[in-house]
Amino acid sequence: MTDADYALGLEQGSAEWLAFKVGKVGASRIADITARLRSGAPGASRATYLGELISERLTGVTANGYSNAAMDWGKACEAQARARYAFENLCTVERVGIVVHPAPELLMSLASPDGLVGRDGLVEIKCPHVTNNHIEVLLGADIPGRYLQQMQWQLACTGRAWCDYVSFDPRMPPPMQIKIIRVERDEQTIGGLEDQVEAFLAEIADKVDELRQLYETAPSEAA
Repeated sequence: MTDADYALGLEQGSAEWLAFKVGKVGASRIADITARLRSGAPGASRATYLGELISERLTGVTANGYSNAAMDWGKACEAQARARYAFENLCTVERVGIVVHPAPELLMSLASPDGLVGRDGLVEIKCPHVTNNHIEVLLGADIPGRYLQQMQWQLACTGRAWCDYVSFDPRMPPPMQIKIIRVERDEQTIGGLEDQVEAFLAEIADKVDELRQLYETAPSEAA
């Protein structure tokens, strides 16, 4: 994938960015698709996300426009975190709006990385609203599984080799404000995610078709 293939210079969070994402699977929700109960049955979050995307396909309107304090805090700190990351790594971080998965059967899925790093890397920034969550990362806590899946999907869409996970909290002393953990591309994980997303997209398409056949009235023929 070349730089020209990187989508759409849409500003993340803009009306155009939100409109393009309608009805498509995003990297931040991959863990909802893969969620499983102890029995192995799909988790409730999968059904919830399925319903959201079906609604979006039918209406053309985003079904998830809410915000909360944690999300607002993350947005407020993201630019500072990105600048600190670039400083720590002596690199330039390029902003990107959306990258669509290149596989034909997965074109209705995408990712919006927090930045492109060099020719091979990405950065994913998390600014925990609760400082203790950042402290746990500083002390060596594992990256939550849903974030690992999000980053692997970003790597799947972009074709890049690694993604730096960044936890940032400006309320901590300067040496403790940032933690950077590199996550390498995992082809086996990506292959499994692609299979599940392909099945999920097929299910959405089937249910959208079924609903339209049942409830959309065909135009009456002219007399």
